Amino acid sequence: MLMLTSNVIEGRVIGRYHGIVTGDALIGANIYKDLFSGVRDVVGGRTSAYEKELARARELALSSMREAAEKLGADAIIGVRIDYHNLGGTMGNTILVSATGTAVSLDE
Repeated sequence: MLMLTSNVIEGRVIGRYHGIVTGDALIGANIYKDLFSGVRDVVGGRTSAYEKELARARELALSSMREAAEKLGADAIIGVRIDYHNLGGTMGNTILVSATGTAVSLDE
């Protein structure tokens, strides 16, 4: 399935718009990752544990959005956007990764 940030697919004609599709993933950082991340930030390193978790959450959100589009019979998703939200508060260090786009079918 094609997933693009643009609203058009060069060389293809969009035959039908199915509507907005979304996918979400929540990740929570545990205390050990938090401590390790803090130490790495102080010494100027990269927080690879967080990077891996964010990448995993992003792929999960995109996969969930793709499944939603497939259920609608779509061939592609255009206007894809990925957002990250720190829920904080009672959710602790929970991060929500949201993927949204428009599911479309392409003319042959």
